[in-house]
Amino acid sequence: MILRSTSRCGEVGALTGAISLVCRECGKDHGHVLAYACDECLGALEVKIDFDRVQVTRTKISSRNKDLWRYREFLPVIDDSCVVNLGTGFTPLLRADSLAKAIGVRRLYIKNDTVNPTFSFKDRPAGIAVSKAREFRMAAVGCASTGNLAGSTAAHASAAGLKSFVFMPSTVEDPKVFHASIYGSTVILVDGTYDDVNRMAALAADRFNIGVVNVNLRPYYVEGSKTMGLEIAEQLGWRLPDRIVVPCASGALLSAIHKGIAEAHEAGLIEDDSVAMTCAQPEGCSPIVSAFRRGLERVEPVRNPKTLVQSLAIGEPGDGLQALRVIRKTGGTAGAVSDQEAIDAVYLLAKETGIFAEPGGAISVAGLKRLGEEGEVGRDEEVVCCVTGTGFKTLEVFPPPENQIRIPASFQALSAAIGPLLR
Repeated sequence: MILRSTSRCGEVGALTGAISLVCRECGKDHGHVLAYACDECLGALEVKIDFDRVQVTRTKISSRNKDLWRYREFLPVIDDSCVVNLGTGFTPLLRADSLAKAIGVRRLYIKNDTVNPTFSFKDRPAGIAVSKAREFRMAAVGCASTGNLAGSTAAHASAAGLKSFVFMPSTVEDPKVFHASIYGSTVILVDGTYDDVNRMAALAADRFNIGVVNVNLRPYYVEGSKTMGLEIAEQLGWRLPDRIVVPCASGALLSAIHKGIAEAHEAGLIEDDSVAMTCAQPEGCSPIVSAFRRGLERVEPVRNPKTLVQSLAIGEPGDGLQALRVIRKTGGTAGAVSDQEAIDAVYLLAKETGIFAEPGGAISVAGLKRLGEEGEVGRDEEVVCCVTGTGFKTLEVFPPPENQIRIPASFQALSAAIGPLLR
């Protein structure tokens, strides 16, 4: 289905006429429509904003609230009254000197998206997609999810007053299932892989006219993630680091971060858009890394992902080819790590920065460490690691802690427990 639309919620905004969907492959301009594949070549569609018609400055941005909507001119929602805003974005960019020393780079920053409203970066794309669903007058939204997007979509749908249906593999961690349920969403657990889940969600979009955020709303959905790139640039004083390391599942986050950076350069907000975009994936599901390492021009699917890093277990990445192109274009690289390395990175990140991430979020740190050890990242580099989701939703993947002591309520027991540790 292709649905053409102007603003449907209220007054027409400043971006009217400045937004269109363009095919990545053949370049055909489809206008402002609800579609995700080109009707000429079936290539993926992406949002194009005409910055000749949109005025944006650093001063204008800095005067606004500290959430992702401060980058209003970069976000493809025409009417402000359709916006669903939970306060997502402008998350901390933490300088992590002790972690930099432990890993072996000159300077390291952690982009901490664990503090978003539903505790992952998925609030960024979900917020844009649900806002667009309101603009297109859709009565219900949904998503295919490995866990985090389910909670984000359900929360934004609830705030927007829309029904929601979230599809997840039945193997997803229980806290993520409960999290999506608490907002009133209908949770559909599918026996199968994420790719099976995605097919079910696509059927729902096609047969029931549901706005599935990462299917028929996907070109608009991915635009939310580019605000992470805009924030990194602004928080570093409108400049870029040498490298940004990104956890990759579908590949959309990495390519969107780079798109945000490229658009910031086009709009005149930064002088240079050079940055090495770097992908981190688990060894048990690393199709983008495999394609990069093998020099392929396509991303071959992983039919049966085998990793405890569930949030990244997408065997057929929807934006994998685009991510691969961005990595090569920017002089970046891609690395896969073991499940144990991902778990170890959770502990290292917590110890050195106080941030508790899920393995799929801390894998950027694990990937940086591995690539540094292999000589693919220089010790003199300034690096940003994107940490994308909280560890509180994945407690079951961690072994029982060994640093707990249970004592009776007496000073003698207290002294016996603490005294030896202070010597």
